[in-house]
Amino acid sequence: MAATTATAGAIPADPPMDRRKLIAFFAMVVGMFMSILDIQIVSASLAEIQAGLSAGSDEIAWVQTAYLIAEVIMIPLSGTLARILSTRVLFTICAAGFTMASALCATATNIEQMIIYRAIQGFIGGGMIPSVFAAAFTIFPASKRSIVSPIIGLIATLAPTIGPTVGGYLSNAFSWHWLFLVNIVPGIFVTALAWSFIDFDKPQHSLMKRFDWLGLFSMAVFLGSLEYVLEEGNNKDWFQDEHIVLGTLAMVIGAVIFFWRAFRVDFPVVDLKAFANRNFAFGSLFSFTMGVGLYGLTYLYPLYLGRIRGYDALMIGETMFVSGLAMFLTAPVAGILSGRLDPRVMMGIGFFGFACGTYLMTSMTADWDFYELLLPQILRGCSLMLCMVPINNVALGTLPPNRIQNASGLYNLTRNLGGAVGLAIINTMLTQRADEHYARLSEHVNYGNPAAMDWLNSVGANFNTYGMDGATAALSRLSGMVTQQATIMSFIDVFTGLTFLFASLILLVVMIAKPKAAPPSGSGH
Repeated sequence: MAATTATAGAIPADPPMDRRKLIAFFAMVVGMFMSILDIQIVSASLAEIQAGLSAGSDEIAWVQTAYLIAEVIMIPLSGTLARILSTRVLFTICAAGFTMASALCATATNIEQMIIYRAIQGFIGGGMIPSVFAAAFTIFPASKRSIVSPIIGLIATLAPTIGPTVGGYLSNAFSWHWLFLVNIVPGIFVTALAWSFIDFDKPQHSLMKRFDWLGLFSMAVFLGSLEYVLEEGNNKDWFQDEHIVLGTLAMVIGAVIFFWRAFRVDFPVVDLKAFANRNFAFGSLFSFTMGVGLYGLTYLYPLYLGRIRGYDALMIGETMFVSGLAMFLTAPVAGILSGRLDPRVMMGIGFFGFACGTYLMTSMTADWDFYELLLPQILRGCSLMLCMVPINNVALGTLPPNRIQNASGLYNLTRNLGGAVGLAIINTMLTQRADEHYARLSEHVNYGNPAAMDWLNSVGANFNTYGMDGATAALSRLSGMVTQQATIMSFIDVFTGLTFLFASLILLVVMIAKPKAAPPSGSGH
């Protein structure tokens, strides 16, 4: 098998680390960091890109959507490509292509060009993410897992968290072009190091003859349509829009063909047999939920700060930096604990901390600022790291090496899909609950309410002294206050839902069997 050669260096009981492998792994980690960072780095600066490209508000969202759709197709495919081409060739192509696509994004002169370049960037960059997870669990012995696993866990969670901070700073200090130009120098280094130092496995070009092209096409239709429906559904009022209906139809047809091919073909484009491993199945489920927490909260906090507090991109980034710092400081602690604690206990502590952080947010008001958000963000950052390390180990740590390349693609896909599903549900809840709260609050603020009338009269009189139409201005002000309160109440509803979600995961952790210790040699047999 291709990956059996990957473990050749891991057969002695506990060999000193091969310097070439360490340099290769470092280069891969930097590549993965850039790829994941690019999902969120743009999110804080979409308004600047929209102005720079003279794009409409409905078009600009596609700068994000195109990247996510393309990436979600590539992530599960990367395992098969790594077997055909070898990790070295695949990663070098991905790093070089990602760097060139970043340069193209910076040169885009209209929205159509930007969307195409972002799709290329997402597709090629997506291949770097699972390769790192696969390498971590095949080239290093199990005894090094307490060092390696926190590193990839930190990168996978830190990059989306600090993305808005980095993006806000770059677009404020320079221009939006630097969101992409910043990838070029590290991208060149990663490409050169990957080609020179990665040597974990050998290509199996013979597999190309058996490649399942129909399976690939159906997977692209299935995952691409799924990501589109989840991303755009709320904005287009779900099934009231014909594009969402067509997208759902394409998703169902693509899924049927994809799963039929996956179980019928002897060399499927994605090997789903990894889910037969109980630990991997549970690890993927937890990874899916962590995607909801990771991407959901990275979206919610900036949305609150922008919509309610009126923060700009840089101020949002500075406030959000706390979570990233908490993760960074917790990573070594998580590494030490992973070698000493039952992974179920670590996950339980992490999920409990996450639930506490979201529970604190259920008492938010319109006045909440940096200091009120400090403890929830610290809890979130620490808990993410405490969860991610054992989840990575549970999911991938007990698979045989010849399964890990495919399994790491599936595993990373679950996190991204968790984020997409989570954001779709969060957006829908925010919209619907805000409408309901607004309707309910409006019932109380009417002409039969003496307190409301007194407020309108006094504020109206105040506006009249400035020569304005006091009655209209006071009504507009009152409507704004009701809208703001309805929005905050919808945020509280979402945080309550997330609290229940993470609290319920603690029960699920109790139900799973204790994962077997990883084989001492890292051979996985």
